[in-house]
Amino acid sequence: MNSSNPVFSRWNATRGTAPADIGMHHPVGSAADARPGSHPLTNPYAPAQDAGPGLDVRAGRATMTLDDVVVRTATTLGTVALAAVLSWLLLPVDEADIGRSYGIAVGAALVAFVLSMIQAFKRTPSPALILGYSAFEGVFLGVLSSATSTYIAPGVVVQAVLGTFAVAAGMLVAYRLRWIRVTRRFAGVVGAGATGFLLLLVADSLFSAFGAGHGLGFHSGGLGIVFGLVGVVLGACFLALNFKQVEDAVAFGAPREEAWLAAFGLTMTLVWIYLEVLQVLTILNSDA
Repeated sequence: MNSSNPVFSRWNATRGTAPADIGMHHPVGSAADARPGSHPLTNPYAPAQDAGPGLDVRAGRATMTLDDVVVRTATTLGTVALAAVLSWLLLPVDEADIGRSYGIAVGAALVAFVLSMIQAFKRTPSPALILGYSAFEGVFLGVLSSATSTYIAPGVVVQAVLGTFAVAAGMLVAYRLRWIRVTRRFAGVVGAGATGFLLLLVADSLFSAFGAGHGLGFHSGGLGIVFGLVGVVLGACFLALNFKQVEDAVAFGAPREEAWLAAFGLTMTLVWIYLEVLQVLTILNSDA
């Protein structure tokens, strides 16, 4: 299955791996692969012999495990959190300096976007690029969160962080219990929904930039709440795609360094969810 996330899609698209539901139904090389009339499932990471977990004898290199993904994801999220806290403390958002702080935040967001695009189209993971993205994204989130908490809704940042972790935990439980089945159709629907969502965001920005006040109204009132909730749902669905791609990569014996790609994709998705949760809670708190 090809994910709409460019980070994870390469495990399937550019390296010829089998469909993502293989890990859910039967292992690579099982009798199910040889059913008459069935399409053979291939795995470029399959070891030449059973070498035990974590070691691929054919390639002579360590393979990715869930522990690798957890450690690297903790590293990237820790970098985001540290940069956010430092920017909150060191970049004032009072009336005298808020313009400069906003300028730094916008610049950091642009740098983070460029770094993410470079990594997304690289054939191999670069920890330096991924950690750089995390750091600059953290600067942007720190200034944005500080300004929101100071001028609009005090205390909303803690609520948004807790809400983000609640969404992530809920999706992990739903995925592990197979309440959500990640299939090609699921990925297609999520990809189409995300495309429409981003197009609406672009349209809203253009209307706002060319004198339409608050744009299409996606950041205030009832419409803003609905739009934010849709964003949260899409982010949660991307988490399910991320979980499935990680599961497949581990099952296929992907090289250990690709755990950085898993951490990268999970971090981007969690940042998305945080921003959408922050928007919804900010509107609710400001209207209260």
